[in-house]
Amino acid sequence: MPKQKTHSASKKRFKVTGTGKVLRSQSFRRHILSKRPTKRMRHLRKSLVASPQNTKIIRSMIPYK
Repeated sequence: MPKQKTHSASKKRFKVTGTGKVLRSQSFRRHILSKRPTKRMRHLRKSLVASPQNTKIIRSMIPYK
């Protein structure tokens, strides 16, 4: 059986923890940041665990990570 290809965009966006959870970064951090409160931007820095529905799809896109 041939190796499965890794989805290049996904390997840059997601990280898998030691226990198998998938971490993702939060949105709304790219541009037009001056109008948003500092508190909100501070909270958006942290990564979140992806939802179980999306985790299954993401794991298939990054099989070797």
